[in-house]
Amino acid sequence: MTATAAITSDVETEVREVARRAQTASRALATLPRGAKDATLHALADAFVAATHELVAANGDDLARERAGGMSEGLLDRLALTPGRIEAIADALRAVAALPDPVGDVVRGNTLPNGLRLRQVRVPMGVVGMIYEARPNVTVDAVGLTLKSGNAVILRGGSAAARSNEVIVRVLRAALVAQGLPADLVQTVDPWGRAGGVALMHARGLVDVLIPRGGAGLIRTVVAESTVPVIETGVGNVHVYVDASADLDRAVDIVMNAKTQRVGVCNAAETLLVHADAAPQFLPRALTALAGAGVVVHGDERTAALAPDGVDVVQATDADWATEYLALEIAVRVVDTLDDAIEHIRTWTSGHTEAILTNDLRSSERFVAQVDSAAVMVNASTRFTDGGELGLGAEIGISTQKLHARGPMGLSELTTTKWIVTGDGHIRP
Repeated sequence: MTATAAITSDVETEVREVARRAQTASRALATLPRGAKDATLHALADAFVAATHELVAANGDDLARERAGGMSEGLLDRLALTPGRIEAIADALRAVAALPDPVGDVVRGNTLPNGLRLRQVRVPMGVVGMIYEARPNVTVDAVGLTLKSGNAVILRGGSAAARSNEVIVRVLRAALVAQGLPADLVQTVDPWGRAGGVALMHARGLVDVLIPRGGAGLIRTVVAESTVPVIETGVGNVHVYVDASADLDRAVDIVMNAKTQRVGVCNAAETLLVHADAAPQFLPRALTALAGAGVVVHGDERTAALAPDGVDVVQATDADWATEYLALEIAVRVVDTLDDAIEHIRTWTSGHTEAILTNDLRSSERFVAQVDSAAVMVNASTRFTDGGELGLGAEIGISTQKLHARGPMGLSELTTTKWIVTGDGHIRP
């Protein structure tokens, strides 16, 4: 056996032991009432805020290292923790505590003609694995959602947030113990680096589901390599289409919000499509506003022809239509028809979120019916594809697949179901 193989074997043994401890710890939640879960989440939120000074210091180390390494401003924004963000993350935990507990919900039930009583009820997954990048808030969101839904969680955060996540996991584990719960409900494989993530992908039978959250490369790797069932999430090549009938004042506001309100997130707009009839009036205003906010525009020839003086347009290529910028950049194209817009989206979308801005009911209905993405907005910013904004509390990710869960993944999406069949001495004839 080579040294590399030996190291890999040792790591897999360690990670599988982590998963076994998670399985054991998850049983502590099986009969835990909602009130105890909610009290635990509030305790975790309080402990998180109490550690603000330590968290900001650790996060400062991460930011300094990644800034020196050339990380983009959009990704640095994703990575950053401030006292205000720490309080907001804690509030998200408290919001999850306020939500109904899905465990035990009866999905359907009935009594058969032979007297058998059936119930299909929601139950926890068991052990949830998370592999994610540069988002320390995801660490806390994942813990809150998995605990409330009755699951243990095993985390693999990206190296960019190594110090931040180390402190977060330590603080939350201590808070669990203080509440009389096993610390192993929250574990991390970060000490084993990339090899730990690979071992987590291979822990089939011990980890029930794996959720990757990050860039396209990370998600492709997890989907291709994992033997654990995967829920695919997150890449957001998001489109906004301005229809011929759109209210142009509102359209400018929505486009600006979708692109610039926060650029380093998966629900930020990356491509703007404009109907040719609206383009002469809309594009000069929109391009001026985008340029004023520092957004680099990659446009087709018709977009460039409508750009006002002083606004530069970079010639767009197919690579631009395919790009999730996560930065102050956007691709812009003029289309002749609604069908052209839908076809462009079908060709280039990642299946996350698309929006239509229109005052034509038939156009909106066709767009909603024919655009096959996890979320479709009508006259609203794409930034609303978010568990908190849609009333789910925090989210563990945006699923872009079609099996089990799709769109923002809240508490219900972290459960599965079991059938409970109650008889009275029934035997099958």
